[in-house]
Amino acid sequence: MNWSWFHRLAAPKSFYYFSKRWEVFFLCFGALLLIVGVVWGLAFAPQDYLQGNSFRIIYIHVPAAIVAQGFYVAMGVAAFIQIVWRMKLAPVAVQAFAPVGALMAALALITGSIWGRPTWGTWWEWDARITSVLILFIMYLGIIAIHNTYNDRKLSDKLSAVVALVGLINLPIIKYSVDWWNTLHQPATFSLTEKPKMPVEMWLPLLFTVIGLYLVSIGIAFIRMQIYILEREKKTRWVESEMTNDF
Repeated sequence: MNWSWFHRLAAPKSFYYFSKRWEVFFLCFGALLLIVGVVWGLAFAPQDYLQGNSFRIIYIHVPAAIVAQGFYVAMGVAAFIQIVWRMKLAPVAVQAFAPVGALMAALALITGSIWGRPTWGTWWEWDARITSVLILFIMYLGIIAIHNTYNDRKLSDKLSAVVALVGLINLPIIKYSVDWWNTLHQPATFSLTEKPKMPVEMWLPLLFTVIGLYLVSIGIAFIRMQIYILEREKKTRWVESEMTNDF
C-alpha cells in the first residue's frame, strides 16, 4: 500500500492548504445539518412517553457528548503519532483539538445538568457517567493549561501528549459506566453500531445533529490548526509568502 499521500498530508504546509479548501464545506454543511436536526427535534419530533418535552434537550446534549469523546480519541491518536513517529503536525492537532473538545464536554455537562433537573429532581449527581465526563473536561483543561503555561514548546508538546494518552483510559469508563455500575444515567440512547431504540422520527433528527456538530467542530479545529501551523512555521519561506499575500 502506498502511504505517500498520508506523509504529504501530514506535512504542515500540505495540511494548511488542504484544510483551507475544506473548512467552508465542513462549517456550512455541518451548520445546515445541525440547524435542520435541532429544529426538527425541538419542534416536530414527538414527545417522549415518559419524559414529555423535557427529553428534547437530547438533541444538544447527546451530540455534544459524542463529539467530546470523539475529539479526545482523535487527540489521543495524534499524541501517539507525535511520541512514536514525531510528525510535526501531530502536536498541532493536540493543541487545536483540546479547546474544541473542552467546549463540547462543557456543553454536555451543562445540558445534562439542565436535563437532570426535571428528570432526577436535582441539577447534579455524582453519577458514574457524569463524573467520568467531568474528568474528560478536566483532562481537556489540563492540556490547554500545559500549552499556556510552558514557554518551551517541545516540553509543552511532550507533556500534553502524555496527558492525552493517559486520559484515554477514561473513555471506556464513560461508555460502559452505565453497565458496570448502578447509575442514575440512562443507557446509551444513540449508537451507530446498534439498532436505534427510538422511533425513526426521533432518532433521525438526532443523527443530523450528531453529524452536523461533528462537521462544525472539525471546521473549527481546521481553523485553529491553521493558526498554530502559521505560528510554528513562521520562519519558513512558504509562511512568509502566505503572510505577504494576505496583506
